Amino acid sequence: MTKRISEAEITELYKKWHTPDKVKAHCRAVSQVAAKLAEELNRHGYNLDVDLIRGTGLVHDVARTEDEHALVGYGILKKMGYMDEAEIVRVHMTYPQYNSVDKLNECDIVCIADRVVKEDTYVGLDERIDYILKKAEGKPDVQKKILKKKEETRILLDEIGEIIGKSLDELFAESREAR
Repeated sequence: MTKRISEAEITELYKKWHTPDKVKAHCRAVSQVAAKLAEELNRHGYNLDVDLIRGTGLVHDVARTEDEHALVGYGILKKMGYMDEAEIVRVHMTYPQYNSVDKLNECDIVCIADRVVKEDTYVGLDERIDYILKKAEGKPDVQKKILKKKEETRILLDEIGEIIGKSLDELFAESREAR
């Protein structure tokens, strides 16, 4: 079995890279959402590595205060020998194309979770993308790309919902009601 990043190593990375508390909270939420989604998919015949997903969710923004944080995070994890985690972190901001629903992998799941969590809470795709669009005001080309990715994500989420028998909003209803 492949070695996965530990909670102790993650805590050390947060300290070393001065990861802000709000970013750590976001990472914890992404990790929880991604792991729960992976577990649900595994109950429906998938074989996703939940430990890889959980750990990568926790470190995907560890270098958030740095320019090109995804590439910095990739370098950190690669140097530590965590290639699977590093590769997911490297692409999490610019993931070019999700796999088809029958070929979902751990990277797909972490990227989906990052697109439905705002700050430290599952909010669903619409609210999260609206938040990202506001950050890109005055940049029509960027907004166009964001909206295209939103549509791709929506289609995939609908397909996942068919497989698990409920929408992500239904799967995470408890966390939404707690807000």
